[in-house]
Amino acid sequence: MSFSVIQKDIDAYQSEGYAILPQVLNKTDLEMLRLECAYFVGFTDSWLIEKGISVLGITHLGKRYFISNRYRFSETLHTFLFGSLMRKITTAFLGPNVYLFNEQWVVKGAKEGMQFAWHQDSGYVKFRDPTTKHNPYLTCWIALDDMSAENGTISVMPHSTLKTQARIIDHQVQEGTNDLVGYDGEERGIQIDVPAGSIAVFSSTNLHRSNANYTDNPRRAYLAQYTAAPIYTQEGKLWAQAVPFVKDGECVYDVDADLKEVREKKKQKQRIDFPRKAR
Repeated sequence: MSFSVIQKDIDAYQSEGYAILPQVLNKTDLEMLRLECAYFVGFTDSWLIEKGISVLGITHLGKRYFISNRYRFSETLHTFLFGSLMRKITTAFLGPNVYLFNEQWVVKGAKEGMQFAWHQDSGYVKFRDPTTKHNPYLTCWIALDDMSAENGTISVMPHSTLKTQARIIDHQVQEGTNDLVGYDGEERGIQIDVPAGSIAVFSSTNLHRSNANYTDNPRRAYLAQYTAAPIYTQEGKLWAQAVPFVKDGECVYDVDADLKEVREKKKQKQRIDFPRKAR
């Protein structure tokens, strides 16, 4: 399947901070992501039950999952994250140099899948690094199911609504859910109703939220987030990660170097535990 980002979508991203790319995944990638999602949700369930806990950060057992930075424990995810489709998308919106910043599964359980409050992704960075001055990064929200209000799709707030293009709002912790909340006003944003295999791209300074899932099936999405340059804290420490992907428009991802540590652990049959950070 041939795909290229059109100028209309680039203009929309630059002005309002988001664009919709309908059904851009092929069937093979979509099915692979669904299978990987099932594995990591099952792994997370087992880990939480073994530890005797039902909440880890913003993950709530059976209700809502945020499972971050597990791609190195998969034999196939790297082929998607650093593949030709994501190279076309990321370079169109970020330019010729791209790094993987974060990736995570976002899953809402059937019938009781929780909503997620209005927030900026950059708000999570600022909450832990209050004086951050990072440039906005790119979120690629990949729909693994047909998305609607009933199953908990996202809504995105255009930049022009609340003037968020170059502004990171102070966020507050929501008691009971551990969500960070950046807005609780009456604006509703743009609801993203898309078929499975579509990608919503938006800036890390765009406010967005998601509804609860009231359907009989889980609502599954996969997030891949990229930057044009590594992001550092004010103390000079690398924030999240910065895996080289594209340099001067060409793919420079080194799979052997990136997966070396995990492959060695697998050879030695070392236990792979759940990460401490939930987001």
